[in-house]
Amino acid sequence: MWIGWIEFDVLLGDVHTLKEKRSIVRPVLAELKRRFDVSVTEAGLQDQYRRAVIGVGLVAADRAHVIEVLAAVDRFMAARPELELLSARQRELRSDD
Repeated sequence: MWIGWIEFDVLLGDVHTLKEKRSIVRPVLAELKRRFDVSVTEAGLQDQYRRAVIGVGLVAADRAHVIEVLAAVDRFMAARPELELLSARQRELRSDD
């Protein structure tokens, strides 16, 4: 079994309140979950209205599938016009590591 995750540090556009931040982040999280069948969360910087850390994780039988899904998630996030990717960190682990 393989476990993979990717964590994005993103800068939001013209956002001035936490409510505006949620109105951008929540639809992105929902679309990631729907489109890629992954677990997602806002994993950090919840108290800063212009930044967010978004975590995406999945479990699969083989490493190739984990890498394929995480690469697709990365492309999806990079194409979002309302987000500026500051960094992305990715990792895959085998369950017996």
